[in-house]
Amino acid sequence: MDPSELGPLDGVMSNDSTLVLGATGKTGRRVAARLRLNGTPVRAASRSSAVRFDWSDPTGWDAALRGATSVYLVAPSVPGPAHEFVARAEAAGVKHVVLLSGRGADTWGDSTFGLDMRSAEDAVRGSALGWTVLRASNFDQNFDEDLFHAPLVAGELALPAGEVPEPFVDVEDVADVAAAVLADPDRHLGRVYELTGPRALTFAEAVEQISRAGGLPIAYRRVTPAEYAAALVEAGAGEDDAHHVAEMFVLMEKGLLAEATDDVAAVLGRAPRAFEDYVVRAAAAGAWRR
Repeated sequence: MDPSELGPLDGVMSNDSTLVLGATGKTGRRVAARLRLNGTPVRAASRSSAVRFDWSDPTGWDAALRGATSVYLVAPSVPGPAHEFVARAEAAGVKHVVLLSGRGADTWGDSTFGLDMRSAEDAVRGSALGWTVLRASNFDQNFDEDLFHAPLVAGELALPAGEVPEPFVDVEDVADVAAAVLADPDRHLGRVYELTGPRALTFAEAVEQISRAGGLPIAYRRVTPAEYAAALVEAGAGEDDAHHVAEMFVLMEKGLLAEATDDVAAVLGRAPRAFEDYVVRAAAAGAWRR
């Protein structure tokens, strides 16, 4: 790749760089943009970035880590690799890591959901690095950038979620928090932040808001976890991935993750963005237009 094609400060071999993993993903690309805007040298890494990073190919990890003093880490999709990565980060001179994990990870008990995130938390929290863990609720943007988008455009979202509400969090708030923590790591060392929106609402209520704001007939239908997993497999997902996602809803139905927190405000000094604000922005951008 021609160096002129790199973003400002991307790939700079600096002793004060921040390595952003998952740099083309929902949070990573937003975190990288905020850091660049603030003048922080960024090494944006992913399988498709100029700085290549692949959890399944450890041979490239050391090159990605070289020159980095802090890391924004999105947990790999399987348990285990984060332990070796963290050990290599320590050896490379990294001082601080910010890990994106899932809301209430220490309350998941014997659930098979989130073993990857819990493994990454164990790796980070058991290391000699300075660390901060960001545990996020389901993102608002799952409705327009991810798994829920296509069913909404088709006119019906069917999920194994009932009357237990979810305090959806705007990914823009997650990125704001991550950038703030990376900018002032000493203030946030050893902290676990549970990131949510300002209030919880059910998936049926969320779909109703999307339908109204978009001016589109969209329905919500509750199905069983087994039915949902089968539908995901029929749509092309692997059986393990489908079971993993279905287990998330089983966990959510226990109600342990339904309360909103004040942690976004504690870091940013302002209230988190409301789901309604997200819906208006996404509808105006034509997110669910057919």
